[in-house]
Amino acid sequence: MSDFGILSLLPPLVAIILAIWTKRVVLALFAGVWIGGLMVAGWNPVTGTTQSLEWIVGSVTDDWNARILIFDFLIGAGVGLIYKSGGVHALAKALSKKVKTSRGASVLGWLMGVLVFFDDYTNTIIVGNTMRPITDRTRVSREMLAYIDDSTAAPVAGLALISTWIGYELAMIGKGFDAAKVAYNSYDAWLSSVPFRFYSILAILLVLIVAYTHRHYGAMLKAEMRARTEGKVLRDGAKPLMTTEIDLGMPKEGGSLWDFVIPILVLVFVSMMGLWYTGAANLEAYSQDLGWWTELENPFGVNFLNYSFVESFREADAATALLWGSFTMVLVASIMLLGRKKMSIEEWEDTVVRGMKQMLFANTILVLAWSLGTAADAVGTGTYIINLATGSGANLGPWMPLIMFLAAMFVAFTTGTSWGTFAIMVPLGVQLSLALTNGHVNEIVFATIGATFTGSIFGDHCSPISDTTIMSSMFSGSDHIDHVTTQIPYAFTVASIGVVLYLLFGLGVRSWIILLPAGIVLLIGAWYVLSEWYGKRYGIPHGKVPIYVVEE
Repeated sequence: MSDFGILSLLPPLVAIILAIWTKRVVLALFAGVWIGGLMVAGWNPVTGTTQSLEWIVGSVTDDWNARILIFDFLIGAGVGLIYKSGGVHALAKALSKKVKTSRGASVLGWLMGVLVFFDDYTNTIIVGNTMRPITDRTRVSREMLAYIDDSTAAPVAGLALISTWIGYELAMIGKGFDAAKVAYNSYDAWLSSVPFRFYSILAILLVLIVAYTHRHYGAMLKAEMRARTEGKVLRDGAKPLMTTEIDLGMPKEGGSLWDFVIPILVLVFVSMMGLWYTGAANLEAYSQDLGWWTELENPFGVNFLNYSFVESFREADAATALLWGSFTMVLVASIMLLGRKKMSIEEWEDTVVRGMKQMLFANTILVLAWSLGTAADAVGTGTYIINLATGSGANLGPWMPLIMFLAAMFVAFTTGTSWGTFAIMVPLGVQLSLALTNGHVNEIVFATIGATFTGSIFGDHCSPISDTTIMSSMFSGSDHIDHVTTQIPYAFTVASIGVVLYLLFGLGVRSWIILLPAGIVLLIGAWYVLSEWYGKRYGIPHGKVPIYVVEE
């Protein structure tokens, strides 16, 4: 890795600026990758281009990435089968008996997002696909649905006691303690850091506030007003990442609710069991003496019943588990439809192919986003930002949470990955905070861990090149850039309040019992002032859009 100094910011900044300016995310991402290739190749356009292509090939062939890409294609096929069967519309019809207003649909989307806590990818899939026909019917904009989907994905998964995230997070905390030569239980440190994750907690709360009150600000106010008054859930000229209706045509008449419920339950159940199994397999590779329950050999040769869900989730292979879940979903949906002769073989094959086709554009973006992360790493983007933010770390004391929060936010937003930022920033934050407390594990260490994690999630939540942000646009059927531009004002509101809270921490207010309620008060105040201001600016009193009631 070469030392490019401030020029190391070029690849992600070029991608982000072009994505927002041109609204052509594929072009923008490739431009960012190509700039990185040029830099590594000494600005030679030929070798720079070949280096860029090598990064792209590497992104596709990486084991984790390949599993996620196949998972996406299988999810596309499964969603296609469920949609074509009429199952989605049957569910929407069943829920519509209870949900008949835009407020009810918005709050239900938030509730579902909080309940699907165990994985951010699975969250976006279930919430987006389940709620899209309901929010369309109640005139909730696709931008709002994508915001609900995104804000209850990474922020929720990062806080959950049992999730696909917690094992990786514990590993990063452990690396920091090991490097500092301090013996401390990583799980205890993780739990103690949760109340200091102000951004994640307040981001989830803000979604509920705007969903219930219908008071908005920024670009979302225009989007919601358009949907309510004109019935346009997408703006004219929008290009949603997942165009189910266009790609698959109208669903079959007489769809059954079970055509939706059973495949989705299978997806969740098999994914959860896969997480349990793969985590147990990894644990068993470390030791044969970690049994929790009874020894019971299964056909695959792993004593997975020896391990609890919590312990297994910490070591699970999420990509593999989701791959198993998506394949089983397609298999079950296929058996249900073909076995009952609701589809012919020809219709089934056509639907599967068309369903996979829906994911082509989104997977292209994912590959380029991963490639941009490789380019950023090659030119030293993360290292430059870390050195810039922590150059005077020895004298920072209680200001470490604020500095690590800001540094993690910027790294994650420009690179589009929370997990990549975790790997760089969390061990460093643990080491620095321990150095500043002379090895004592206290609230400064806990707050620094929490701030670093939640700052990283800020990028995963709203960066235009984040895979979770992309998937939220995908499964909500939203134009990707529209999703980003409507969500960012809310994300920056919460991030700004996080900065204030960490400032107060640095000034001596160390208790989260005081800081978190203060943050909630600040959040409500900021939301109220901004909705009033934007309401006056756009001629919409109080920034409040009307509640739409479905006519019977």
